[in-house]
Amino acid sequence: MTNDQKGLWKSEKKWGIFKNYTMDLLKIVTAGSVDDGKSTLIGRLLYETNSLKDDQIEHIEQKSKSKGLAHFDFSLATDGLLTEREQGITIDVSNIYFKTEHRRFIITDSPGHIEYTRNMVTGASNADTTIILIDARKGVVEQTIRHLYITNLIGIKKIIIAINKMDLVGYNQSIFEEIKSQASNLIKKSKYIPETLFFLPISALKGDNITSTNSKMSWYNGKSLIQIIESLKVKQDNKETSAFHVQYVIRPQLEKYHDYRGFAGKIKSGEFQVGDSVQVFPSGQRSKIEKIEKYGIPIGKTVKDENASVLLIDNVDVSRGSVIIKSRKEFSENKKLVATICWMQNEKLEVKKKYWLQQGVQKVLTIVDAIESKMDFNKRKTVKTEALELNDIGEITLTLAQPIFSEPYDKNRALGAFILIDQNTFNTAGVGFIRKPKPTFN
Repeated sequence: MTNDQKGLWKSEKKWGIFKNYTMDLLKIVTAGSVDDGKSTLIGRLLYETNSLKDDQIEHIEQKSKSKGLAHFDFSLATDGLLTEREQGITIDVSNIYFKTEHRRFIITDSPGHIEYTRNMVTGASNADTTIILIDARKGVVEQTIRHLYITNLIGIKKIIIAINKMDLVGYNQSIFEEIKSQASNLIKKSKYIPETLFFLPISALKGDNITSTNSKMSWYNGKSLIQIIESLKVKQDNKETSAFHVQYVIRPQLEKYHDYRGFAGKIKSGEFQVGDSVQVFPSGQRSKIEKIEKYGIPIGKTVKDENASVLLIDNVDVSRGSVIIKSRKEFSENKKLVATICWMQNEKLEVKKKYWLQQGVQKVLTIVDAIESKMDFNKRKTVKTEALELNDIGEITLTLAQPIFSEPYDKNRALGAFILIDQNTFNTAGVGFIRKPKPTFN
């Protein structure tokens, strides 16, 4: 083993130890309407958990004074773009890392404007829980409905509804209870059944109920926000299909490694270990894993979201775009997909238009067969439509040039999501979520 390899191996071992604390990592997305206080809440969390550096605190203090404020403007800790700082709004999606004594967190600050709905979808795609903020002065608004719908669409089952700015309504319990009732009825009508649901009165600006409860809302008997997110349990699905997306075939063409043939890629779902029986999609050929490597160093096992190289016992047909699966089931040859799509570009999505569909390294040409409906958030119901416009969310059917290895999104988030790519601009045109095919009758 070379010194470089030893160095990489030490780093990898250290990272491996870090990875063992996956259960202690919680991924959160914030949602809410414009000026509901999402950035202020995150800034307050960073401040209260000692996650801000001295120079950051100094910057916030100076900027707050220059704006004539008598308090810290904690939103300055997250609004990184110049346009965000100038307008006092969040436009882009940003990931913020912090920790407490008990847990590590990644919190995604997503925009509140309707025109940035697509950013909320991408920001929520990897989250374990959603914090939906509601301004105590306004109650449930259209964006509340939109963000609850997206939370359900993405499959997030843990929700914290934080009624913010309680200091501006005199910490009035009846106002909190009325908003809680509105949101509860909305969830019931949508038939959305979260695994965990908290209602929490807070003031992000003042710090009330953020790290600890206080006497100003003695009528509230629940936990503080930090206590809630520290206590949430993240389930690991050990039953999901194990899928390895091949990105590159390694053939060194060196005498020492004359017969070496490794497949480098990412574990999209599940886990693999040496000795596992596998199949290759789309060929269906079978083999066994002879070796798993990282940076040329053999390891016994690799899990979801890790990158690795896999060597098989047999010389089967595997190339970029192939999927190695730990299963013994027949592959679907179905070229039809039923999906929910969030549209992300100005040019409309219309029937008969063609796009590239990409899921991981799988990339195929597809055509839009039908647009079944879209969600009308004003009417709070789905309506018929012939096209989807920017930020619309609707149901469509697609025909693929060739099958892909996938599963319905509600069964496997990693294998059920995809993007549509514009053929002309190569921009991401939409984000899709595969649904169970609707039954057909001849």
